[in-house]
Amino acid sequence: MTGRAYYLTTLGEWQRHAARFANSHFIVLDSNTGALPNEKPAIANANAKILVLIEADEGVHLSLEDDRVFEPLPHPLARKPISVAAQAALEPLGVATGATTFDASEAVARIHPLLRHRVF
Repeated sequence: MTGRAYYLTTLGEWQRHAARFANSHFIVLDSNTGALPNEKPAIANANAKILVLIEADEGVHLSLEDDRVFEPLPHPLARKPISVAAQAALEPLGVATGATTFDASEAVARIHPLLRHRVF
C-alpha cells in the first residue's frame, strides 16, 4: 500500500532516493525565477531546493522522515501550519505565514497541477 507526502529537500537527494518511489512530482524552488516544474531539472544543480510530492510505501516514508535532508510537511488535511523554513522557501510562490500544507499545495499547483492535494 502506498501513501503520498510532501517534502522539502534538494534535487540531488531526490535523485539519490527516486528509484524507491512509486511516483513523484516536484518543482525546483529558485529564488530568481520563483519555481520550475520538474520537466526542467537539467537547469538546476544537485543542491537546488525542491518541493516534492512522493508516493511510496510506508517504509520509504519512514526512512525519509528520519533523513535530515528531507523535511516532511504536515499531512495536507491536518490543518497544522508548515514550518517557518518551508514557508520561507515557498513564499515567492504566494504561500503566506501560517499556511498549511493544503494551502501550499494549492499555491504550487498553479505551476505544477499534479502537486495539488487530491483524494481518490
